[in-house]
Amino acid sequence: MEMSYQLRTLRKKREVDSIIRDTIDKLLVLRFGRSSDPLCLQLDDILSKSAREVSKFATIALVDIDSEDIQVYVKYFDITLIPSTVFFFNAHHMKMDSGSADHTKWVGAFHEKQDFIDVVEAIYRGAMKGKLIVSCPLPPEQIPKFQLLYKDV
Repeated sequence: MEMSYQLRTLRKKREVDSIIRDTIDKLLVLRFGRSSDPLCLQLDDILSKSAREVSKFATIALVDIDSEDIQVYVKYFDITLIPSTVFFFNAHHMKMDSGSADHTKWVGAFHEKQDFIDVVEAIYRGAMKGKLIVSCPLPPEQIPKFQLLYKDV
């Protein structure tokens, strides 16, 4: 049986600030969403089941987008679709080219645990080489497709 790992939920801007600042030489994975959303729950299940396997090189936390104090981050990362997952390495925002117009975050859930682990490993390896953007290691059919809505266009 797989062990699920309890993930920390951040509800305050200072909690997000400090985890970004204090996560050193590890990839920080921040899932923006809400625990009542079915797709977020699906993603959270994958994240919690992967947490132990990636714990040597990644830290995972959940960010409650309904928290008033978090709105500065919701706006900054333009979180319009949930779940959205943002990656950091040594306080640098890591980007990933997965074939969409938005390289700043992963939108949606992962199909399976291994997809998430592959993405985390790819971003971590890129970060260790000093890259701020990496190519998505997943085949296109494993990447959720979303129509990005641009405001004022």
